[in-house]
Amino acid sequence: MSEPARRTLVTGAGGFVGANLVRRLVAGGHAVIAAVRPGGNRWRLPEAGAGLEVVELDLTDAGAVECVVADGRPEWAFHLAAHGAYSWQTDARAIFETNVMGAVHLLEACRAAGCEALVNAGSSSEYGLKDHPADEQEALAPNSEYAAAKAGATLLFGQAHAGPMRVTTLRLYSIYGPWEDPGRLIATLAARGLRGELPPLADPDVARDFVEVEDALDAFLAAVRPGASPAPVLNVGSGRQTTVREAVEVARRRLGIEAEPEWGTMGRRRWDTNTWIARTERAERELGWRAPTTLEEGFGRMVDWLRATPAVWPVYGVAPPG
Repeated sequence: MSEPARRTLVTGAGGFVGANLVRRLVAGGHAVIAAVRPGGNRWRLPEAGAGLEVVELDLTDAGAVECVVADGRPEWAFHLAAHGAYSWQTDARAIFETNVMGAVHLLEACRAAGCEALVNAGSSSEYGLKDHPADEQEALAPNSEYAAAKAGATLLFGQAHAGPMRVTTLRLYSIYGPWEDPGRLIATLAARGLRGELPPLADPDVARDFVEVEDALDAFLAAVRPGASPAPVLNVGSGRQTTVREAVEVARRRLGIEAEPEWGTMGRRRWDTNTWIARTERAERELGWRAPTTLEEGFGRMVDWLRATPAVWPVYGVAPPG
């Protein structure tokens, strides 16, 4: 990065995108406070050391959030903490306390500390099920507690957009890549594919807009760049829709998998749809950002990372060679 080093805060730092962002920031010479939930997993994070402090933080505790932010005085804050994105996280109270009240606490603390810029990780699920590429200015129709809570947080951060602290929500589509949750589609295709297998599969026509994680990180950093003044909400998608069938074919080509897909061996989820794609013109216009990495390229990087990182093989179920 060409910008001077900044004091930064990353919430949800133990998660997939958060941990990748922490690594990018540290590599760029920034001082990072990586906030993880109490008792949360840290397997994705590097060891604390020069440029990195890892702290436990319960976002539902306003006093704790105020203390961490006041002590660290971050110039940039990246809010990636969330609850409810996974099928087993079904407690509605926890979903709203974390995603909405946690956002309130962080926003107020960052304002008080004089933070320059705050970027909130939103979700494409806020749009609900659409039959067209979703635009940032269209009405939201969330169809789950998680989506509703994320939409509420986005609206909250939008109210702060005009203040002295630059506040932007990046609505993330289907981010994939190194350190991804092992149960997600691309990670599962890579890990099982290295064994010459395919995982259980749902409807082949279910679609996603896949974004390689390094491309997504470029958007986060573009949003806090000095002089940037993006809109309150921007989509972080590739603008390219990929079906599960197409993703499976990418894996089969890249890894020479001879096994045939067995469709319908995994149940369809209520959020599955045959249309899931972002409009991306606004992010390209306001941030100069787009997602150039194709799924073929990104999947190859994921496979190469898995092969080169034996420490994560037990997590992903990758068997040692030989």
